[in-house]
Amino acid sequence: MSPMSPAEPASAVTVYFDGSCPLCRREIALYQSLPSKQTLHWVDVSGPTSLPSGLTCELAMRRFHVRDAKGQLHSGARAFSVLWRCFSGWRVLGWLTAVPPVSWFAEAAYRLFLPVRPRLQAWLRS
Repeated sequence: MSPMSPAEPASAVTVYFDGSCPLCRREIALYQSLPSKQTLHWVDVSGPTSLPSGLTCELAMRRFHVRDAKGQLHSGARAFSVLWRCFSGWRVLGWLTAVPPVSWFAEAAYRLFLPVRPRLQAWLRS
């Protein structure tokens, strides 16, 4: 469990994303445009920033991370599941991807995507 920073209320969800990735920036922009009943903090880990214990810049750049309102840090497909539950139109998908066996398949798909991500980044930059 990661401690909350004093600047963030306990009910906030914190999203750690790679702002140097054009694909990630587009996806985060989509999420930022959605209404949420929960306070969301967006942290670009590609620049200097303070990270919670248990999360290094290297880890945050390799996998998507979200800290839930209780201070628990999640990564990969589980992090997306936590984030999606913040948006009314995406809540069902968030809950669906949180339960096995769907969660296992979501994590497997996420891991298959990770090696492709650098090629997609290069393509989007050009």
